Amino acid sequence: MARDNSPQERQKKQLERKQGQRASYDRILIVSEGSKTEPNYFREIRAAYRLHTANVEVRPSESGTAPIQVVQYAQALFEEGDRYKNIQRRAFEQVYAVFDRDDHASYHDALALAASLNGKLKNDARQPIRFQAIASVPSFELWLLLHYEEVQAPLHRNEVMRRLKLHIPGYDKGAGDAFSTTARHLAVAIQRAEGLAARFSAYTEPEPFTAIMELVKLLTTLRS
Repeated sequence: MARDNSPQERQKKQLERKQGQRASYDRILIVSEGSKTEPNYFREIRAAYRLHTANVEVRPSESGTAPIQVVQYAQALFEEGDRYKNIQRRAFEQVYAVFDRDDHASYHDALALAASLNGKLKNDARQPIRFQAIASVPSFELWLLLHYEEVQAPLHRNEVMRRLKLHIPGYDKGAGDAFSTTARHLAVAIQRAEGLAARFSAYTEPEPFTAIMELVKLLTTLRS
């Protein structure tokens, strides 16, 4: 019998190969509001810590950049997969939706939706998954700024950018080396972000807050 070499069969084999090659730690899906800065940052961490690409999938939202759209896209990508991106249905133990407070009207709805999905969705092993919003108030750049200075009071995103550029001249959204540029200060950034998290939360805006450190700590310790 002739071997089936159709595009569908080749794609199926690619998915099976990717699944077979994944490492023993949890499969993680990260969906971000930003199309460049955040995906590049997490992909840099993935490469720096030699995490298997079959275990850590990083994707920008393709349904829009509003927080609710980011969470909805993360849910849809988990539940339905995407054969064009070689992502199987329900092939993760943990799903993270990364977005900023900024001035988004759907911010609180996104937090609520993510919380409602946590522990309710099941993966391909019929296990409940972790589904978490990774929010920053006011923006992702607060996390980068914490690598260089303490922040205790509310800041507008424009002020965050202004201060960050004092430490990283020429920084702009879409930068492809944010992790390598800031990594030497990672420990102090985590400490400062944890200090903020002890006082504030994603719900206590406009107080400064970022949950990025939770995801960074996870990714940097997966292989340990």
